[in-house]
Amino acid sequence: MKVQSVFLLLASVGLVPIALSYGLVPVTSLNFLFNIDAQPINVSHIFRAVMGLYLALVCFWVLGALREKYQLPALYSLTIFMFGLAFGRMLSLLVDGMPHWLLVVYLLLELGFGVVGFKLIKQLEQ
Repeated sequence: MKVQSVFLLLASVGLVPIALSYGLVPVTSLNFLFNIDAQPINVSHIFRAVMGLYLALVCFWVLGALREKYQLPALYSLTIFMFGLAFGRMLSLLVDGMPHWLLVVYLLLELGFGVVGFKLIKQLEQ
């Protein structure tokens, strides 16, 4: 199996629990993890939509891992997704201050996955 496929699968496996923690039972998980009150319907709705976005991209990345013709587009979407999340988190650090430690870990992982994804894209395009 190519390193690009392994990377796409690793990212997919890593994002599923994060997606589910955001949207499967947001009232419970968000309160437990981040002390966020997700009782209001609008808050639960937003977090479930985020979960859906994460899971849709995970499906595309798995497809890219299993089908070579989708591998490069999957790597591009993963890289853009990770850098987009990291950019938003860095903006929040500047504007809002220091978040929960787990969100800082997410930032570091997103930057790492973005960099690796970029390097794997370059390998495929050579």
